[in-house]
Amino acid sequence: MINSTQVSYFTLGAYFDIGLFKYLLFTIIICFYAVIVCANLLLIVIICMNRSLHEPMYRFLCSLFVNELFGSTTMLPFLLVQILSDIHTVSASFCFLQIYCVFAYGTIEIINLSVMSYDRYLAICYPLQYNTSMTYNKVAMLIALTWLFPFIEVAVTISLSSSLQLCGNIINKVYCDNYSVVKLACSVATVNNIYGLFITCLVVFGPLILILYTYMMILKVCFSGSKQTRQKALSTCTPHLASLINFFFGSFFEILQSRFDMSRLPVMLRIFLSLYFLTCQPIFNPLMYGLQMSKIRSLCKSLVFGKM
Repeated sequence: MINSTQVSYFTLGAYFDIGLFKYLLFTIIICFYAVIVCANLLLIVIICMNRSLHEPMYRFLCSLFVNELFGSTTMLPFLLVQILSDIHTVSASFCFLQIYCVFAYGTIEIINLSVMSYDRYLAICYPLQYNTSMTYNKVAMLIALTWLFPFIEVAVTISLSSSLQLCGNIINKVYCDNYSVVKLACSVATVNNIYGLFITCLVVFGPLILILYTYMMILKVCFSGSKQTRQKALSTCTPHLASLINFFFGSFFEILQSRFDMSRLPVMLRIFLSLYFLTCQPIFNPLMYGLQMSKIRSLCKSLVFGKM
């Protein structure tokens, strides 16, 4: 499929010569990557090794942390190489692999967050039925769907994009993006646009409607419930809400860069916005959940300081 395109490589046009500043940028990103790997791995180990954390909420959290490792590991090493390189080109096959990884990461993230909101909805609105509703098999099925559906959906997207006849090879971003490739097509990509609109509605608006509904129900219970109920909802929903806002904030700027001409913006600002999408969510989630949730926080202290 990829051989049918008219180009064998793409040029990433968002990079520019920043002289010695590239070494500072390289250092910052590699520090971010080290924090991402260490923080997410630490929390994955803590959740897997402690039986007290083998609850549905923490299993979904573990899935979220694995996705942060997946997204950052598939993209940040490439960015580090590109920052130090003087030639910012990427082969067509590797470009589509990048698109696959970025889209899969984003789709898994939003579905995982929507499943977590559904889990909190059951725990707060139906606490007595929670254990019978959220069984081990149901949790396993939800996590499996969270990961399987995005990989299948993105595979269809890549197959459509890679079959297009392209009349250019310059992508004005720091990594490959599907919509940027579609814009290079010699003719109107009707099928791609229709499928893209359908998937956007399914992947974005579907989870968003579920999240809004669950939080409306949670707020309703909080306002009519006891002080203890409100405190429980606040302690478990605050990190989730913060994660949602952070993810949609980064995704919004990422979509703006793909859909609109951002050439008037300073290049460093465009690079920063792209890095925000790739680094802030994987850093933010483990720190937010690790600091906010008392169970994880105490176990982190025990593991790090050797007071098991």
